[in-house]
Amino acid sequence: MPERLQKLIAQAGLASRRGAEQLIAAGEVSVNGEIVTELGTKADPEKDHIKVRGKLINPRLAAAKSHYVLVNKPKGYLSSASDPEGRKLVVELVKGKGRLHPVGRLDYNSEGLIILTNDGKFTDRVASSKTVAKLYEVKVKGLPNANAINKLRRGILLEDGFKTSPAEIRELKATDKNGWYEVTLFEGHNQQIRKMFDAIGYSVVKLRRTKIGEVSDPYLKTGQSRELTAAEVKKLIGS
Repeated sequence: MPERLQKLIAQAGLASRRGAEQLIAAGEVSVNGEIVTELGTKADPEKDHIKVRGKLINPRLAAAKSHYVLVNKPKGYLSSASDPEGRKLVVELVKGKGRLHPVGRLDYNSEGLIILTNDGKFTDRVASSKTVAKLYEVKVKGLPNANAINKLRRGILLEDGFKTSPAEIRELKATDKNGWYEVTLFEGHNQQIRKMFDAIGYSVVKLRRTKIGEVSDPYLKTGQSRELTAAEVKKLIGS
């Protein structure tokens, strides 16, 4: 299937997409013996011979491996592959695996588990699934009463007009000033948990995702990553 040359060069691990565009513009890329300098040109690695600086990249593309990487995202990282504002990106925490993108989102001020991959089909399946549960530890300012928490359990209308589905909420040990909860969601509305607690008058001061489907890792330190096992990938796809 034809793809943009800059994407293929990035998939081969030779450069970022921006770097690939620079290679093309510099006349360093050829398709079937003809130099290509026009950005956006497409080629099919199964039919076309693609060379970068005179070297055939088709074997590298054929051997390109799909990566499924579990990351313990720190607070202050954006769950995106790019950002015009120049903020730190979660993809920058993983080196040597080519161009990856996040599966779903975990907001900038939250921390915890997120999956990065280069497999678009996996992303579509997992991110849109209503059966892959996400588990969070939530600290809120103040001590909500049982009636307020029960409203969240039943589902609540958020200020932006989104009606949440029933949520599983388990009370953890509170402090004198802060409530702690374990929240399980099967949907991924933008900043949903923060908006849920805002709706009952209690702001979230700490949010950490601890589990995605059956995938968890209490030993993975903040900022660290590891490849998912084949069994973990299979469970996520089969969920």
